Amino acid sequence: MDFELTPEQIQVRDMVREFAQREVAPYIRDWDAKGEYHPEVFRKMGELGILGLPIPERYGGGGFDYVSLALACEELEAVDTFLRVVISVHVGLNSLTLHQWATEEQKQRWLVPQARGEKLATFALTEPGAGSDAGSIQTQAVKDGDSYVLSGEKMWISLANTADHFLVFATLDPAQKHRGLAAFMLERGMDGLTTGSIHGKLGIRAGDTGWISMQGVRVPAEHMIGEPGEGFKIAMSAIDQGRFTVAAGACGLIRACLEASIKYCHERQAFGQEIGRFQLVQQMIAKMVKGYETSRLLVFRAAELKNRGIRNTRETSLAKWVACDAAFEAANDAVQIHGAYGFSNEYPVERYLRNSRGAVIYEGTREIHQVLQAEYALGYRIDRPLRCPQPPAQAFEEQAARA
Repeated sequence: MDFELTPEQIQVRDMVREFAQREVAPYIRDWDAKGEYHPEVFRKMGELGILGLPIPERYGGGGFDYVSLALACEELEAVDTFLRVVISVHVGLNSLTLHQWATEEQKQRWLVPQARGEKLATFALTEPGAGSDAGSIQTQAVKDGDSYVLSGEKMWISLANTADHFLVFATLDPAQKHRGLAAFMLERGMDGLTTGSIHGKLGIRAGDTGWISMQGVRVPAEHMIGEPGEGFKIAMSAIDQGRFTVAAGACGLIRACLEASIKYCHERQAFGQEIGRFQLVQQMIAKMVKGYETSRLLVFRAAELKNRGIRNTRETSLAKWVACDAAFEAANDAVQIHGAYGFSNEYPVERYLRNSRGAVIYEGTREIHQVLQAEYALGYRIDRPLRCPQPPAQAFEEQAARA
């Protein structure tokens, strides 16, 4: 692997950094305190091409590789987690899934406007009674002529109250468990489809997290992504992409904790010297450095496999587990370094701590990833190739060659 960033990757990183610092950083403390989310930020992300970074140009995207996507996620979450969440659900869970599984007609209908930032998309798998056990979802899809009628509830859905497009998973036959699932694209405005926001969250308060209710939503058969019964495979491949973006974003949160803590260590004095001179404070700083560098290496390793079109469930799972745990530990230590000030929103580290907790749960809990890694090591789990699209890196190479 070559760890030197290309000029194009640096350009993406700097562009996303400048956007996040200009459009969100000055306001995020107030937005978080009030629990406000601002959809106009998503429109600006679309205008800059951030919402289509890894999608090939022929579908309206930028054709950039997965390292570029990782760098974008890092820069967004270094300002606030809600920004990275947009990439995770719109790009990772939805658009890249359409790129992998949708027909050409479906891509033209949904993927192209999403990659251009004209439409915002989300992913709806989790339900009030089904999270990690995806095979137990209760949302039903009943065949009726040339349509399916969907009924059920989805919970903890990012962008639920803002998205235009919804990638929804439902069961065709509950007795078949995960083998009976199917994936459908729904559009806002369909009869029987309603959404709402969840309030009172511990973290990511500036983000839109909500619920989706489907009461007899009639969906044309051509809205099914993949084949009947392929829903579970589609969902798991989508989650591979989502986990990658979460891991990359966690690197940004670790870096934000480290930078804030270093700054405070130089400003705060105790017993006649900067607190950075104390070894136990240095221990916490060193642990942040270790967490950042280790997590970033794991993310880049997964990115390289993705660029080559190689299945990377194991590597992405490890990156997500390690990076999210490291982010939570970094945020906890950052609050400790800041002392009483870390317990207030005068400094950003209390927000980092609250935001970091969610990623240890979503996109596969810490415990799920521990089980995955153990089963791979023991030989109980063996990956089989999934339908794989042209890697974004190849599209990027074509773009570079034309330039």
